[in-house]
Amino acid sequence: MSETIKHRVSKQEPSLLVPFALNIRERSEKEEERLSPYAAKSKDARRERLEEECPIRTKFQRDRDRILHSKPFRRLKHKTQVYIAPSGDHYRTRMTHSLEVSQICRTIARGLQLNEDLIEAIALGHDVGHTPFGHVGEEALRRIIKYFEHNEQSIRILKVLARDGQGLNLTEPVLDGILHHTGDGIPKTLEGQIVKTGDRIAYLCHDYDDALRAGLLLPSDLPEIVKRTLGVKPSDMITTMVIDMIEASQGQNHIAQTSEVGGAMHEFRQFMFARVYNSPTLREERRKGQYIVQALYEYYRQNTFKLPQDFLIWANGDETQAVADYISGLTDNYAIDLFQRLFVPR
Repeated sequence: MSETIKHRVSKQEPSLLVPFALNIRERSEKEEERLSPYAAKSKDARRERLEEECPIRTKFQRDRDRILHSKPFRRLKHKTQVYIAPSGDHYRTRMTHSLEVSQICRTIARGLQLNEDLIEAIALGHDVGHTPFGHVGEEALRRIIKYFEHNEQSIRILKVLARDGQGLNLTEPVLDGILHHTGDGIPKTLEGQIVKTGDRIAYLCHDYDDALRAGLLLPSDLPEIVKRTLGVKPSDMITTMVIDMIEASQGQNHIAQTSEVGGAMHEFRQFMFARVYNSPTLREERRKGQYIVQALYEYYRQNTFKLPQDFLIWANGDETQAVADYISGLTDNYAIDLFQRLFVPR
């Protein structure tokens, strides 16, 4: 530490430091005024609970950091994207997927002069509500409790469960983008709309890449319209769809794709569901994942006193909700270990 800084700290002269720090946030908010008129501005964002402003970070930057440093986000590194407990080190997880969505969507946002900080916050938080074993775990819970959607669980985690039941108190545009990243709803902001399509770009291209690595597919298996329009290399596919979104959305008050690229993307998605997501090769692993989720749910529903008690408090005594919250938050490996401890003889 330099002598000047030591002197400031020892003399406790906040007046020398705080005004400069305040200018950092204000300067960032000022820079946002140069963005597209359609861009969301952080200074206009509102939270459910009022807070004192950060002297350095804008509201969207603060939201991004809260998500990044949260336990639900850290758990994504051990949650399935497609392959349950894969044997290789290079297959995607929910965390790597979220990071890839962030990168793809920030590139689009930069091309359209939209708010990259809002994009990053939505992208990092959009999948924190996923169950262990990916969509098969979600389907298992949905069958048991009749209704479960991972995007809605993401909102519950970020508003209620995170930070030991306090929630992260994120801004409305971030929560809106996370809630509507899937399903029929359309995000209010263009940044949220980018994540809605960018999420699909990311998982299609990267799950295709993982399928090539696993030997489930060959590039020649792709439909002709996909090969002709998007290409056969994952990086080429991403580039084509990103450029198309930027060009189709220039000067628009909504995010768009051309009919040619959008149609090829739709065919690509149909192909991936038929050949990968519902592949007979993965059927047995999916069945096992669903069985574990169902067995754990039934055990804790019958023995709610064995749940961490905070979950009952956070669910206001609703035992079904408390068990669903607990089970959906488990990582793949923890769910497997828990199943073995509860049901497999030592």
